[in-house]
Amino acid sequence: MARVKKRRASGRRSPMAAVVLIGVGLLFTGGIYAGASAAVAATTDSPATAAALSVDDGKKLFQANCATCHGMDLQGTPNGPSLYGVGELAVEFQVATGRMPLAMQGPQAQQKPPQFTEDQIRAMAAYVQSVAPGPTYPSAQTLDGKGDVPNGAELFRTNCAMCHNVSGAGGALTEGKFAPALNDVSALHMYAAMVTGPQNMPVFGNLNLNLDEKRDIISYLLYLQHNESPGGYGLGSLGPVSEGLFAWIFGIGTLIGATVWITAKSN
Repeated sequence: MARVKKRRASGRRSPMAAVVLIGVGLLFTGGIYAGASAAVAATTDSPATAAALSVDDGKKLFQANCATCHGMDLQGTPNGPSLYGVGELAVEFQVATGRMPLAMQGPQAQQKPPQFTEDQIRAMAAYVQSVAPGPTYPSAQTLDGKGDVPNGAELFRTNCAMCHNVSGAGGALTEGKFAPALNDVSALHMYAAMVTGPQNMPVFGNLNLNLDEKRDIISYLLYLQHNESPGGYGLGSLGPVSEGLFAWIFGIGTLIGATVWITAKSN
């Protein structure tokens, strides 16, 4: 019988093998890189590390970002006022609302997203408080929103509504200034505004509004934030201006349209 020769394997691999090997290699190295990055981020940005910011850290942040206008020793410059006596509460308010650092000169500082983390803001505030003490953070009870809401409404109408509107919708002032809307302001920043008097707002000391009265006003504003208008659509809560405009456009407009339609039908 004739012997049948076995064909030797050529040893050539499929063209897809190299592609598969490259893909596996990329997935493997990418996984290692992602895991290492997550580990580094967890180490550097963990709450324990962030909470460790000290007054000295706040001093460095202040000198790097605020001293140009307010001076290395908080003494003020031609570009910014002195911070002696403003306290940590004013610093927290101005920086946490993005009003500081100031983006540009104008009638008043505009609110914008903050440029620092909460811990960095607290550290800078603690530094200012250590150098030039002033108003500090209130107790949790003052901010709990469980005060006398009707009394807070009356106090707000008497002391604040002429600028902020009776419903806290804000309003225009002179020379391009304005009183901001209060529909998304935190309880802490409501208190800080009353105590520190930012922008055009006066300072309400304990002789003007005691601590319980401030708590009542905060409770009233928080009530407005979390409860819908009982009268239906509020039209921005801007009062007679928006209501009159609505009546003029839709009310009188409807009457005119009906008159034109009746006249056209009669002809």
